[in-house]
Amino acid sequence: ILDLLQMIMYINQFGFLKQEHMMRQEQFLAMMPYISTDLVATIVEKQNVSEEEAIKKLYDSRLYAVLEDEQTKVWQYSTSMLYSLLVQEEKSGDISFPDV
Repeated sequence: ILDLLQMIMYINQFGFLKQEHMMRQEQFLAMMPYISTDLVATIVEKQNVSEEEAIKKLYDSRLYAVLEDEQTKVWQYSTSMLYSLLVQEEKSGDISFPDV
């Protein structure tokens, strides 16, 4: 009976963790359009480029590839931090992610 109870507790815990992961994924998917829009607007403003050029810069960047991965948590960075990382990538070809 103890093994059965432990198994039930494990299944319940796993279900909770899975549900929690799904909620984080939904939050991430809901936030990405806002993050991208803010970042594109910042690129347009700071680099004096067209919106189309800004979108291309962002989507072609390594930063965006990392940003698309929810597990990296880079999507939680502020727009100004993301912009500074993009500039860093453009200048050096590399990105040094801060510890947050």
